[in-house]
Amino acid sequence: QVQLVESGGGLVQPGGSLRLSCAASGFTLDDYALAWFRQAPGKEREGLACISSDDGRTHYDDRAKGRFTISKDNAKNTLYLQIDTLKPEDTAVYYCAAVRRLGAFLMAYEYDYWGQGTQVTVSS
Repeated sequence: QVQLVESGGGLVQPGGSLRLSCAASGFTLDDYALAWFRQAPGKEREGLACISSDDGRTHYDDRAKGRFTISKDNAKNTLYLQIDTLKPEDTAVYYCAAVRRLGAFLMAYEYDYWGQGTQVTVSS
């Protein structure tokens, strides 16, 4: 059974950093395209970054370039999202997602499996 569990969210001051984790079970990361999304209240879920299942390359949405870094640790079967220089507008629930397809995807409808989300709040 495929399962994704996020952790690492919390309350952070503007300018701070966080590393979100997504522990995967029931599948091997290398066989799946992986991504991080976020959803703020009243807004649509938006794709931030993904890792291709073809070649392991990372891809970023324009809004995530420069401050967000996606990575994975195959030995730990865990996906990560490092967020630096946090801003109040980064406040959202952050989700990891996976799909067993070749390629790299940043649209939510492409993904079959989702975690429950972890809340990130950026405020002074």
